[in-house]
Amino acid sequence: MNLKAKLFLSLACSTQAGLSFAAVLEEVTVVAQKREQSVQDVGIAVTAMTGDQLEALGFDNAQQVTAMAPGVQTVQPNGEANYSVGIRGVTNSDFTTNVESPVAIYVDEVYISQMSGAGFSLFDVERVEILRGPQGTLFGRNATGGLVHFLTVKPDFEFDAYSKFTLGRFEQTKLEGAIGGGITDKLAARFSFNANQGDGYIENRFTGDDLNNSDDQSARLQLLYNYSDNLDFLLNLRVAEQDIDTGFFENVSSIRTGELTPNELNPVLNYIDNDGDVYAGDYDDPGFNQLDTKGATLTANWQINDSLKLVSITDTSSVERTYIEDSDASPVSLFNFFLTTDAEQFSQELRLEGEQEKFRWTAGAYFLELDINDSNGAISDPFIGGGGTTVAGSEGGLFNPYSSELSSQSIFGQLEIPLSDRFNLVAGLRVIEDEKDFSYSVNAVEFLNPESQPGFAANTNRVQQAVLGEYVSDRKDTEVSGRLQLDWFVNATSLAYASWNRGVKGGGYNAPIFPLSPPNDYDDETLSYDPEQLDAYEIGFKTDIGTIGRLNLAAYYYDYKDYQIFNIIGLDTFTVNSPDAQAQGFEAELQLSPGSRWDILLGAAYNDAEAELLDGTKQTPIQSPDLNVNGLIRYELPTRFGSFAFQGDFVYRDDVIFALTGDETVQQDAYTITNASLSYESPDSRWQVVASVENLTNREYVVQAFDLSGVDVFGITEQYFGRPRWWSLSAKYTW
Repeated sequence: MNLKAKLFLSLACSTQAGLSFAAVLEEVTVVAQKREQSVQDVGIAVTAMTGDQLEALGFDNAQQVTAMAPGVQTVQPNGEANYSVGIRGVTNSDFTTNVESPVAIYVDEVYISQMSGAGFSLFDVERVEILRGPQGTLFGRNATGGLVHFLTVKPDFEFDAYSKFTLGRFEQTKLEGAIGGGITDKLAARFSFNANQGDGYIENRFTGDDLNNSDDQSARLQLLYNYSDNLDFLLNLRVAEQDIDTGFFENVSSIRTGELTPNELNPVLNYIDNDGDVYAGDYDDPGFNQLDTKGATLTANWQINDSLKLVSITDTSSVERTYIEDSDASPVSLFNFFLTTDAEQFSQELRLEGEQEKFRWTAGAYFLELDINDSNGAISDPFIGGGGTTVAGSEGGLFNPYSSELSSQSIFGQLEIPLSDRFNLVAGLRVIEDEKDFSYSVNAVEFLNPESQPGFAANTNRVQQAVLGEYVSDRKDTEVSGRLQLDWFVNATSLAYASWNRGVKGGGYNAPIFPLSPPNDYDDETLSYDPEQLDAYEIGFKTDIGTIGRLNLAAYYYDYKDYQIFNIIGLDTFTVNSPDAQAQGFEAELQLSPGSRWDILLGAAYNDAEAELLDGTKQTPIQSPDLNVNGLIRYELPTRFGSFAFQGDFVYRDDVIFALTGDETVQQDAYTITNASLSYESPDSRWQVVASVENLTNREYVVQAFDLSGVDVFGITEQYFGRPRWWSLSAKYTW
């Protein structure tokens, strides 16, 4: 393998590498500045991976791939049903879906606003780009922490197709494939699909039905029409659904506030789970997650002349979701928390791109309309009951509908000005106007059929008992983001840069589960929070190390204004504006090929973040580890029968907290995950077979925890663990 190829690949999470890197290490371009450039020529901390590399590394969903870069981690607020991304400690752990993440997710230049719509399967992907640091000028929407951009394989007039079948632990079966080619001399099409099935890996001792299974299906149809040599249209139609039994949490006795008491009986539930098996529990009413997403995107590219191009991206998409869990994680019928989502999104971007010699510019306008009709609540007769029984077997609970209507429009522009052969100046600006209407209410209701099944939250299954609180508000915010950057091309293989970036994140509203009590009230002070502003200062250096390696370095300082800090109080979540917050850190990525058969990848990220709370104390933000380290070593053995590859890798994640209390109930100590794989590729590259094991040592680690400690609450801590050791065997054929 030759590292002269223009790519820097870094890893910061589990991998299952298989295919020959020699075939996929090629000149990789990114659209970090809304135009294609070599990743090493962009003055931004970027990790880019081709679809072939993603497959070689064994990643099959968005949760895995987004943690591949130093300083980047996946955050799962309530398990595999929901997830967001954290970059350099900037993250969102709110499990209410009306809150947009500060790390934006894009698919084919389309913003994905809903966290519950971001956990999609990866299939037929051309490449993924992970941009660290604010990207508010050209991408705009809430990208204070950075963004992750997935680009799918587009139709081509040459015929190609593939199919891939995977068998895995817990009866996992996965089938994916694609077929595409020209239909006429002007029209090409590509159809891609993915289906993933599997048994649950969580034993439910109470019912005998396992939890956290796999049941996902996705399909995508793309049509490319070349109207003329300088005008083309691409239509992308997509649909996906998920129906899984989830909501698993390990019940850990915590009868004293903020303290784990695993060997003491919980008097609230009269129950204790201390068998030592974190992948087993007793759930009397296990939950589920039903998710349906749809979307259609029309992209037009008009090359007006040699130096001027107009791009139009029109998208409409929807997310519908119903989620419920056994929150007390016990055989006792106490508290089942739920969420529903019904979100409709429309966006339009117009972008004009110009180039004259080395002078480049981009100008455009963006419009986003987002209509959300969500709800949260709980089925909990012991907490909410007592208002009368409508029918036998009904239970009391809370039903809290909330709606949000967002209209966001912005104009933006960026200039790339060559100061000399070696120096380049980049300047950008975006002005955003957000208008948001919000309404919310807390209602005591009776669920006629309290079982966790589809339709439990429907109007026909609820009887209104009382309105416990209401809140209606609207806001109009104007935000400004910008970029000023100096690139110095030291020589043909080295780039140094210094930048200032201002990122912004819109203001919003809280939607708590429980009725408020003094000093909190249904007013702006409690339920609204202002836009966040981040000034990020960064220096970086990218260089080749002779002919055997590549080294990328970055250091940054973050200064926040009105930092939107997130906290979990029991089962309720609140976002408030911190009076003061800063962060500083650095990242290093190293890739080496000391021989034609060897590959070594190393990455490290350090982040020191601190936010001031409303009481004046200071705390590290949640899900913000000080240190992340990753490494990979790979040996390739070519033979006349084909190519074999052996790989091992690891990721180390430092201590984290899941709530601002910092109590032991919401802590996860540092841990290391290791993985290994063996792969084979046929001489003609048509067949690939990969055998792999994730979490080789079967390490148990918490990815989310909710503190419900103390006998005045539930007397427990809910812990959600990462997946156990997982083996898989896959075979792919290309023609």
